Amino acid sequence: MTIAAIVMAGSRPGPDPLLTGSGASTKALLPVAGQPMLVHVVRALRASPLVGPITLLAQNSAELAAEPGLAGLADLHFSDSGQGISSSLAAALPDDDAPVLVTTADNVLLTPSIIAEFLVGAEDSDVAVAMVERRVLLARYPESQRTWLKFRGGWWSGANLFRLRGRRVLPLLDFWGRIERDRKKGLKIIAAFGPWLLLGAVLRLFTIQQGIARAGLRFGLEARVVPMSEGEACIDADKPADIVLIERIMAGRNAS
Repeated sequence: MTIAAIVMAGSRPGPDPLLTGSGASTKALLPVAGQPMLVHVVRALRASPLVGPITLLAQNSAELAAEPGLAGLADLHFSDSGQGISSSLAAALPDDDAPVLVTTADNVLLTPSIIAEFLVGAEDSDVAVAMVERRVLLARYPESQRTWLKFRGGWWSGANLFRLRGRRVLPLLDFWGRIERDRKKGLKIIAAFGPWLLLGAVLRLFTIQQGIARAGLRFGLEARVVPMSEGEACIDADKPADIVLIERIMAGRNAS
């Protein structure tokens, strides 16, 4: 069995400093190590035997479909999205409860091994989120700057990989649409799930696994954190320094 994948490849409102002087019209097509970000991500998905059809979501999907680096890759589908992440994703979900794998166009260091580790850990969940604990990342890449969620037993950063069980997650996506503007503000996100979850996070009364599980219960969902063993899983291309680090990692991969 394979899982369908969705790649969120749209642009957020407002200017993106990464695009200044680059000549790229959208972040997904910004070159990294000689290829647009999106090409690296789609090729990693296509190289995984666990991934089936791939849908690319963007405000102007025809622009992505014209990218030469995607030519010849099987089972790619292009769909226009709206302005919001949650509403666009909700519209792209299957008509039933079939699971989908979701990632982003800036998840440039994605590999088949990262995909496999995540999907094994996410199996049978309604919602699964890939995350990297700070010690795992800093052991290899101490210069990497991420946004950390602090819980009992560790500090965690998201890895832009999600497994969603089809339309069962629509209430969660509707909720996320109301708070996604605060996606980089960890405590605001936690507070939106209720005062008990916020208090527990501030006082570190529970682990992130317990916190995510409790958040899922609010929507009747079995929600799970999948801890990733490779620090690269949470290094996405948000800042110029990220791209420098990503290109160094890619050069090392090619050399080996």
